[in-house]
Amino acid sequence: MAAATGPAARIHALVVDDEPLARRNLTVLLRRDPDISVITECGSGAEAIREIRMAKPDLLFLDVQMPGCDGFDVIELLGSDLPGAIVFVTAHDEHALRAFDAGALDYLLKPFDDARLQRAVRRAKEKLAHRATRSPERLKQFIVKRFGKVLFLDVLDVDWIEAADDYVELHVGAATHLLRRTLSTLEQELDPALFCRIHRSVIVNLGRILSLELGEHGEPEVVLKSTTRLRMSRRFRRTLQQRLETASGGLGLKGP
Repeated sequence: MAAATGPAARIHALVVDDEPLARRNLTVLLRRDPDISVITECGSGAEAIREIRMAKPDLLFLDVQMPGCDGFDVIELLGSDLPGAIVFVTAHDEHALRAFDAGALDYLLKPFDDARLQRAVRRAKEKLAHRATRSPERLKQFIVKRFGKVLFLDVLDVDWIEAADDYVELHVGAATHLLRRTLSTLEQELDPALFCRIHRSVIVNLGRILSLELGEHGEPEVVLKSTTRLRMSRRFRRTLQQRLETASGGLGLKGP
């Protein structure tokens, strides 16, 4: 494989497949590329999640069908910890559309030759180089599982978000969706012009706010257009009011 130039050089790649021979074959091909300095292997989705969070590889080659935790489970559970470029590797072509919806850069069908792998790696290098020279993208969509289905939720449809241990609860109208992500990590991904933290455990969609009021015990509260009332920490009040003033001219804090 030809050497790359620019920020994408010296790539750490992770190969995830429950078949040892498949992992080994792909690793052998990747070692021919001088820009891939580290290649790690994982034999399960759960192992891959731990490795990605600890080592933070740049490029992920991910098998789709694995027992216990498949490739799509890995993507969902990682949340914001995803590597910069993801290539799905599988013998089944029926998962291609779902893979690209989940953010895959490429989709390698087994068996593939060296030329096909080179194209995938070249695309990954280009994406990694581009990411290194631009500001981070803001989150536009949530991918959640509900009743056996995979749902794609526009972030602007979410009214508010609440921390729940290692998860967050996405409140969308009367529905609540559980997502494995920490609130602090999610806050960094959301556009600050659209969302604001109002409490250590709550982030709110600014477009859903009706008013800021004092509750019956004198505590500041955020009232949503749905009439939901959310407690606001005083230390977040100034930030929220500044965001609201920027967005729509501001809201005054009303008494009970």
